[in-house]
This record gives sequence, structure tokens and C-alpha cells, in this order.
Amino acid sequence: MLPYVLHLEKVSQANRDQVGGKGSNLGELLQAGFPVPPGYCVTTSAYEKLVGQSTLLTSFYKRLDHLNVSDSEEIRRVSKEIRTHISELPVPDDIHEAILSKWREFGPEYRYAVRSSATAEDLPTASFAGQQDSFLNVKGEQQLLVAIRQCWASLFTERAIVYRIKHGYAHQAVQLAVVIQRMLEPDVSGVMFTADPVTGNRTITSIDASFGLGEALVSGIVNPDLYQVKKSEIVKKQISTKLKAVRPLVEGGTVIEAIASEKQNEQVLSDEEVIALAQMGEHIQAHYGTEQDIEWCLVNRQFYILQARPITSLYPVPEAPDDELHVYISNGHMQMMTDAMTPAGISIWKHLTPADQGANIDSQIEVGGRMYADITHVLQSNMARKVFLFLIDKFEPLISSAARQVLPRFPTKEGPLPGMEQFNQLIPFLATKVMKDILEGDGETAYEEVKAYASQSLQICRQALNSCSGADRISYIQKNCGSLMQGLMAIDMHYMAAASVAKESLTLLSKWWTFDEGDLLTLNKSLPYNVTGEMGLQLGDLADLVRKHPELVVYFRNAAEDGFMEGLNSIRGGSEFKAAFERWLDQYGARCPGEIDVARTRWSERPYMLISSIVGHLDSVKQGEHRERFRQGELEAGTAAERILSQVRTADDGEFKEKVVSRLITVYRSFMGLREHHKFVLVRHFALYKQAMLEEADDLVAKGILCERNDVYFLNLPELLDVVNGSFEQDVQQLIAFRKVDFEYFKRLTPPRVMTSEGEIIEGTLYGGDAPDGTLVGTPVSPGVIEGIAKIVIDPTTASLKEGEILVAPYTDPGWTPLFQQAKGLITEMGGLMTHGAVVAREYGLPAVVGIEHATKMIRDGDLIRLDGSKGYVVILKEASFVE
Repeated sequence: MLPYVLHLEKVSQANRDQVGGKGSNLGELLQAGFPVPPGYCVTTSAYEKLVGQSTLLTSFYKRLDHLNVSDSEEIRRVSKEIRTHISELPVPDDIHEAILSKWREFGPEYRYAVRSSATAEDLPTASFAGQQDSFLNVKGEQQLLVAIRQCWASLFTERAIVYRIKHGYAHQAVQLAVVIQRMLEPDVSGVMFTADPVTGNRTITSIDASFGLGEALVSGIVNPDLYQVKKSEIVKKQISTKLKAVRPLVEGGTVIEAIASEKQNEQVLSDEEVIALAQMGEHIQAHYGTEQDIEWCLVNRQFYILQARPITSLYPVPEAPDDELHVYISNGHMQMMTDAMTPAGISIWKHLTPADQGANIDSQIEVGGRMYADITHVLQSNMARKVFLFLIDKFEPLISSAARQVLPRFPTKEGPLPGMEQFNQLIPFLATKVMKDILEGDGETAYEEVKAYASQSLQICRQALNSCSGADRISYIQKNCGSLMQGLMAIDMHYMAAASVAKESLTLLSKWWTFDEGDLLTLNKSLPYNVTGEMGLQLGDLADLVRKHPELVVYFRNAAEDGFMEGLNSIRGGSEFKAAFERWLDQYGARCPGEIDVARTRWSERPYMLISSIVGHLDSVKQGEHRERFRQGELEAGTAAERILSQVRTADDGEFKEKVVSRLITVYRSFMGLREHHKFVLVRHFALYKQAMLEEADDLVAKGILCERNDVYFLNLPELLDVVNGSFEQDVQQLIAFRKVDFEYFKRLTPPRVMTSEGEIIEGTLYGGDAPDGTLVGTPVSPGVIEGIAKIVIDPTTASLKEGEILVAPYTDPGWTPLFQQAKGLITEMGGLMTHGAVVAREYGLPAVVGIEHATKMIRDGDLIRLDGSKGYVVILKEASFVE
């Protein structure tokens, strides 16, 4: 039988199941020679025997498993019932005696800290910090036993229940131990992070310190001193006014005391103590091999460690190729999909832009389940950094702003940029093509050219994948990826470049030739040849087809997913809709939200994902309104063009200027819509790759190599090739199991836009301009001022909008387009003038502001807001609870 109590000196991380995360870490520190107050643990065996007496716990677990994290009232009710039940269970005599026997051994005359220690606690991927209860300055047998019982019951506090639900931990799988340590009476207490918890900088140790017990700092009743140390040097010292401290009482318990006025602004740690503590933190980090969140105290000028756990909030750091400072930007923010990607999805993108086939800016670095690009060499070149920042301004201004902040750290170098040779060779070719486009290019001809290339490349890929299998098939995917992006760029890159040159030229000429620059934004409306815009319009046509048949409308509002497509055959108008829908899916079904990850479920695989959008269209858009809006946009763009030309033609040399401006407007409107085409072609290839990979996965499942077909997404392409070849030397199923755990962890992380090789996150800022005080400032990307009700959408596959609602989203990619027809306006947390949401919003005439950080949190569902898409800000007029 496992013991009910264990001395801290005899436990380590190997005993986590017996003494929980806190207990195992403290024992580990003791064994490693770090100063830890003496104590012992009441093990999980004692907890298991206690709750094993219960006849109700199984029913409680069933109730817990059915809880919804948003149902706070039910969580509160269940939490109280379970804690009351556990508190009333009798403590078995042998457990009671084991606890008191060890307590007497340590000394009944002392006071103790009694702290919960759960088995799912202080983990590398989830800290569970503060989820269970702890009690300080416990004195005497009765206080000790009460505190232990309360710790046991605190496994089911509301916050602990919610945390486990959010992080996917089974309630029944978590056990509780209790750590009992001799209570110290510290002069100073605090917390230390061996990496800056705010910026993520791994070279900074950050220390908070205040007088008395650390409870004052944890509970937020005191502003602590802040010290930051880098390479054994204090780089920041912030001495606060400390008004209160928590002190232990002689009879047990604690009290809040006022700090004497003469000590309130005293530095609580000397500089020497700060350096010594930071060095101890470095040693603890070195022992565990990862950054640590450490609780400590100072007693008679001696430091003690009270707890150490991994810092789980830090975003992983890319591995730099050398010891120099490197800067990385998030490709996910550029692609408008910041969710964690599967290994297969990342692998495909790496093969699209292999490092030896492009510039350094294109090299893909995988970190935290996302892709980043190392822009260090670009920032070191005076010319390259100017071009880069100019382009990034159009796609993600916050990335551009953050990158500008690190420029002083990189002295520029003259001469050719390392790794940019192919890019430099491409410039003359591209310049010649762009000039030809501007002088004589035709939009319809260009559209037919890119469509023909897409059709041909897709047909070749489909035939090749269907004609081979096994290793040959995976090898083909790798080779096809390597050439696909290059082919697309050769076909349509110069058209996008020509449109951009035309746009910038018009902006410059508006200042020289004094025409209204505001009209230039209107030129973006209802652009021709935009495949994503046309996709949304055709989906609106499908909704109008449903609207013609009342029985079909009822079916759409009530039909379940199982058998949905088959059920259409028995509804009047259903067969007509089904045929049209299948034609639409044949063309656009490769798309979906998060489409850049090959693992994402495509619309063609699950058409039901689009039903909520079609129903939303029925509720918020009138018959033919979406097409009428598009036509209206065309008229507005034409009117804006005529206004510009009328202003130009009355100037000196007006005839010449009118010809120049007219041609630039034609070029811009003819080619800008094509910017959406290359990604459309990419995701259609991804759908072919996916089908082929799943077919290979089915074969591997049949052979017992994979457990299920979707496991194939947790292998990269070279690994999959080796697995299919039979030359993979690792345990495939074990590797996949580890990767699935990592993937779940990565999904919880928030990827930074820009970070350095030191782990420092660089935050960009946007200039408010004419924005009133108290507004949320972003980037204006589609003109117009509207008021409406905010609709927060995180998952577009289950969302629909009502008439008058403004879509507020973290980002939008083409998979979000079905919602655009229903929205009155658009707000996103990321993006710029040329990103998907901005382009399609202008296409549909929706006022839009992008790049408002944390918009989905600062704006609440149901708030009445005003959106100014011309000046780039949002005003919350009435909060949801006050909107009638």
C-alpha cells in the first residue's frame, strides 16, 4: 500500500502522481540543494481513500462532464455541492494518525503553511496556478486538520472546474495531495520570473518584492518593487510606495498591517540581494531546463524558495542559426490565419517556399505550431528594409510598426543582400512585365490567362496523383509544392505589382495634381475578376434560390446535418438547389476557414458548414440585394473615377494628365481583383494533396501503422514519405501522440506578430489621427460611417448575422466570405489595406476597420457601435446591457 504521508526530502518529479505538482517540485528543489522550508506531503493515496468512501462522487463526475463553461450558475451550484460533500466525509483513522504523527515529528509548537498540490498542476503546458486553496500560519492540531480538509475540497472550486474544462482535463483524472511546510516569518517576499512575463524576453529576470508575506502581492493589496536583471546587471529598478503588508499572527492566521510611513518607499531588496536572487533563479531554470515562475521569501537575509513552476504563458522562441539578434514576423498574421497548424500543414507551406529557392524573407520557421519568417537580413539592408516596410504597411501595419521599433538595433549594410540573389535577378524581369501591364495590359486577357494556368496545373496535379500511389505519390506532392508557388508568381505576380504601382502612382498624383485622394479608396469597390468576391456573390444566389421555395426555407432552418444533402431530394425546390449547390462546391468547395492548413475540413467534405451562412443571408439580405450592392459599388467606383478625371482635365496640360490618370485607374481596377486568385489556386491544390494523403493514411491504418486516418496530419511530408517507404526509424504512433499533445498546447497560445531570438515580443501601435478620445483605433480600409450592433464571431462555420449587425472577428480569410453578405460592416483584430477582409469588404461596399488589437474582447456581443471606415476607428455608443 502506498504511504499516506511522504517527507519532502524523499520526493522528486518522479513522485508527481503521489504528491502533485507543487509537492514534487519542492522535493526536486530540495534534492537539488536549493533552500526550501522543511515539510511533508499528505499524498494522493489519502485523498483517494477519503473520497473512495463516497457513494455520490460518480454522479458528481457525470454532472461535471456535462457542464458548459459559460453556465456559471450551474458550475457554482455543482462546485458547492461537491465541496460540501467532501468536507463531510469522515477522515479514516489511519490517515488521521499518519498526518498527526508526521506533524508531531516536525514539531507541534511550530506554525505551518498548508497548500494544495494537484496532480494536474505546475505542468510544462498548464500551470493551474491558484486553482486550489492554500492556508498560511496554521497552528495546532485542529487548524491543521481543518486546513487539510479544505484543501481536499478545493479541488472542486469553481475556478478549478472552469480551468479543467477550458484546458480539456478530465475531472476524475486529477487527484489532490497537500503540502505541509514549516511556516517562515519573512522580512520580504515576492515572485521571480526567469523571463520577462510581459515581453517574453528570455534574457531578463523579473522580480517583484514587498514586505511581509507574499500574500499581499498575490492578492493585489500592495504595489511591489520591480527589479529586472540582465546578465547579472540590474537594468530596471522601480521602487513603489508600499502601504500594506500581510503578517502572521501568534495564534494562527494572518493580518493586514499598515507599513510605517518612513518604510513605505524603502527599497525592499538591496542591489546585491537582487543580483543574488536572480542568479538563484538562473540556477533553478538550468535545473529544470525551462523558464520558471518562482515564489521566494527572505528571512534574516537568507533566501528560501517556496515554489517553482514552468512559465506556461511564454510563446516558444525560434532557434537562431547564430548568436546574433534575429527578428521574426508571423506569416499567420499575413495570411489571416493565426490558429495553430498541424505538422502536415506547416510542411506543405515549407515546401511551397523552400529556403534554397527564394529570399531569406521567405524561409519558413516553425514555432509554436505557426510559421514565422526571419527578416534579419532584410533589416540589415538599407534598400531592402525600405521596400519591406512599404509593402508590409499595406498588409499588416502593426507588423510594420513593430519592425520599425527594432531598426535601431540593426546597422544597415551596403552592397547585395545575402540570400537575395534570386530576388535581385527577378527585379528586371518583373519591372519589364509591370511596365508592359501598365502601358497596354488588359484585365479580361489577364484573367483568362491566370484561369487557364490554374485549370491546367490542377488537371496535371490531379492526373499525376491518381496515376501513382505510395512513396511516388508523396514524392510528387513534395515536388509539386516546390514548383507551384513559383509558377503562380510567374503568372500573376506582375499583375498584382502593376495594380500596386498604379495605386501608389495615383496616390502620389493626387497630391501633385490636386484631386481628391478620398475617391481613390472608392475605386476599390466591386473590383472585377476577384474570385473570392464572386464566390460570395454566387453563394448569395444560392440563398435566393432557397428563398423561392417556402418548404426549402423551413428545411434549412430545421434540418440536422446527418442526411442533409440526401434530404433535399424530397423537398420542393430541393433538387434544383442541390444541383446548383454541388456546382458551387465543385468550384469553391476546396475552401474553408483556416484553409491554409491542409488538415482543415473543406466545404466540399462537409457542406453543412455553409448552412448557417445561407440562413443568415435569408434573414438579413433581401432578394437580389447582394447583386444590387455589387452593381451599386461599380457605379460608385465609376462615379469616383469620373470625379477624379473631371478635376484633372481642368488643370494645366489637362488632356495629358487625364490620359495618364485614366490609364492608371484602368490598370488598378483591372488587376487588383486578381490578388485573390493565386491563393484560390493554392487551396485547390491543397484539397488534392489532402485527398491523396488520406488515401495513403487509410492504407497505413489497414497495416496497423497509424491508429486513424487523421493521424497523417501529425507527420510532415518527409516523415510521411519514410513511413510509407518503411524506412521511418521512430515509433510512429508514439511520435503522433506527442505531437497531438503539443498541438493542443499550441492552440492555447497567442502568437505574437513580431518577436526576437531573445523571445522578446515587439508590439506595434497605430496612430490615432483624427480619432476622438476613447475610441478603438485601427486601420481604415473601406470607407463609410455606420452604426449597428456588434456581432462577435470566432467560428464562422456556426455563425450567422441578423440585419444591421457589424461583424467583429479576430481575422478573416476567404472561408469567412459567406458572412460578408450579411454584415453591415467589418472589424478585425489584424490586417491592412491589402489583406483579404479589406479587399472583400471594399468589394461588397462594407465600411471596415482592421488591426484593432483585442477587438473581440474590448467590444462585447450586442454593443451598439459606430464604425468609421474612412478614418479608422470604432466608438462603443452603448454597452450590450443598455442596448434596447
